[in-house]
Amino acid sequence: MIFGKHINRYYLKYLPQLLIGVLALLLVDIFQLKVPELYGAVIDGVRAGYVVENGVEMPFDLVYITERICMPLLFVALALVFGRFLWRVTIFGAAMRTEADLRREMFARARELSVEYYQRNRVGNLMSLFTNDLSTVQECFGSGVLMFFDALLLGALAITKMLRMDAHLTLLSLIPMAFLLVIGTIVGRYMRSKWRVRQEAFSALSEFAQENFSGIAVIKAFVKEFLELMAFRKINKDNEKANVDFTRASTLLHIFVTLFVESVICIILGFGGYLVYRGDFTSGELIEFISYFNSIVWPVMAISQLVDLRSRGVASLGRVSELLDARPAVTDGDGVKALTSPRGEIEMRDLTFRYPDADYDALLSASFKIEAGENVGIIGATGSGKTTLVDLILRIYNVPRGTLFIDGTDVNDLSIRSVREAIAYVPQDNFLFSDTIENNIAFSEEGADLERVRSAARLADIDGNIMEFGAGYSTVLGERGVTASGGQKQRISIARALMKDSPILILDDSVSAVDLDTERNIIENLERTRKGRTTILIAHRVSTVSGMDKIIFLDEGRVAAVGSHDELLLSCPKYRKTVELQRLEEERGK
Repeated sequence: MIFGKHINRYYLKYLPQLLIGVLALLLVDIFQLKVPELYGAVIDGVRAGYVVENGVEMPFDLVYITERICMPLLFVALALVFGRFLWRVTIFGAAMRTEADLRREMFARARELSVEYYQRNRVGNLMSLFTNDLSTVQECFGSGVLMFFDALLLGALAITKMLRMDAHLTLLSLIPMAFLLVIGTIVGRYMRSKWRVRQEAFSALSEFAQENFSGIAVIKAFVKEFLELMAFRKINKDNEKANVDFTRASTLLHIFVTLFVESVICIILGFGGYLVYRGDFTSGELIEFISYFNSIVWPVMAISQLVDLRSRGVASLGRVSELLDARPAVTDGDGVKALTSPRGEIEMRDLTFRYPDADYDALLSASFKIEAGENVGIIGATGSGKTTLVDLILRIYNVPRGTLFIDGTDVNDLSIRSVREAIAYVPQDNFLFSDTIENNIAFSEEGADLERVRSAARLADIDGNIMEFGAGYSTVLGERGVTASGGQKQRISIARALMKDSPILILDDSVSAVDLDTERNIIENLERTRKGRTTILIAHRVSTVSGMDKIIFLDEGRVAAVGSHDELLLSCPKYRKTVELQRLEEERGK
């Protein structure tokens, strides 16, 4: 069995099923131990021609065989079939439900965790928790309960019967078992560490494979298939070594157990044969005693397997618990209120920010104000902090109190959910789900009619392209939207944001993959349909933001200048230089 704060409650939750399963196990064990008595009676009957029952000699004839041997055996067989079916359904059923509950709990926790957690933990490792580790926990929960109680009940019943037959022979046969339990406990600790190494090796293998499948186009374009194959062979070899090390330890434990069991049988045969020679035992009773001992071989084997299983279960539960114990880095504080009737005013006051574990500040004393309803462009060189501004407005990371305000209220005093509900966001990586185009666009509004979806697509200038697909809006996109081009993915993402129709719209470099005419159409549509609502457009091209009400120019994490395009040309030399350089690039490209 396996115990821990994240699994203990499931023993209580499914206690009725587990109790029924344990009672079924008890029924099976009781009837199972009737079989050695019948075997002993048959051997004594064949040898002597009669059977002694309660001091009375009974002839070993067809009537006796039918009534006292065959009919009881048939009844025992039926009881074993019913009992084994019942405990499998109840115990293993409870284990399956526990696995489903844990997986649901893990997924719920994964949804709550902040982006920071996923930056530190690899996807392959997280997926192995939901598959490999969780399956191990489920196996330890179900098989662990079965092995523990079956070993306890069957072992206790068999030892009791053995003691009634001969106490000295029983004690003699159990002494090696005590040594086995001690050694099994020591080996279990070693196997637990080996199992954790094995799981970590599997996680690394999963992560490498997942990353290669996602980047297969890049690998082929750079003709690096052989290099990646060699890297995979090394990781696969490490995984193989970890599995072999664990299997070697597990096999040695089982061999050790088998050696002890066989040595005890030798003791029973030697001393038991002497008792038969002295007349203290009949040959049938010796066979009956050996059958009882064979009945406790399974409990002893079960204990060794339980040590093995528990070692794996504890290691896997520890890895699962790391996810369940993780807490979001960004949470609502005490006494927060919802952002009601948002107008779209955003202000930063001397905000300095550094990403977790980073060596330098991404933003330095950033200050600006976006009035409600303004169209604002944010421009700057790569790494100047443009996306960082978006992350902070969306509350992806914590910000110091008194540095970021929405509608005049400190974001630390507003609930995270209400802030995000007020913002429609088009991310830089344009993530699309492996679903229909219609469902991707209608992601923010479940059940939206197709005409509304098409209206948003027209504003993003993608409706015509979508209708060219064979299934139109019912076209299923590949993983991460791989079946769509870069420009199509950008425009589908814009349509998805426009469907949300929020007071604040943020587009993070979302028109970089489209041509200038399409870009112009999208911006004109935004200006026409979003009058009175705040729109923030991050871009690298000055031409993209030159017509905005206001431009925020970032330089190495600082807000270098704020104003209209014409104002910045006059007041900001670095902005003017950026404009001139881009104009030269455009002229060279013609």
